[in-house]
Amino acid sequence: MRRYEVLYIIAPNVDEDGVKQTVERYNEILTKNGAEIEKVDQMGKRRLAYEINDFTDGHYVVIYTKANSEATSEFDRLVKIDDNVIRHLIVRNEG
Repeated sequence: MRRYEVLYIIAPNVDEDGVKQTVERYNEILTKNGAEIEKVDQMGKRRLAYEINDFTDGHYVVIYTKANSEATSEFDRLVKIDDNVIRHLIVRNEG
């Protein structure tokens, strides 16, 4: 398994319960597909560097994980069809 940093931004119009449910859902997706979550960093609502889908801010979440390609592929597939997530990025961490 390789180490990954998974960043995603949740739309600002999602309430706190919705943010919590979204974070739990994606953590569960990763663990069900064999990933080990090392740390989840909910950075809160922050201003975006540029406007995305008419939003100027969003809820940032960073997950540090050890995962296989199946777990990251499934996460990527599901996050692309979720209207609450406005942007995501999966980066392999060598360190």
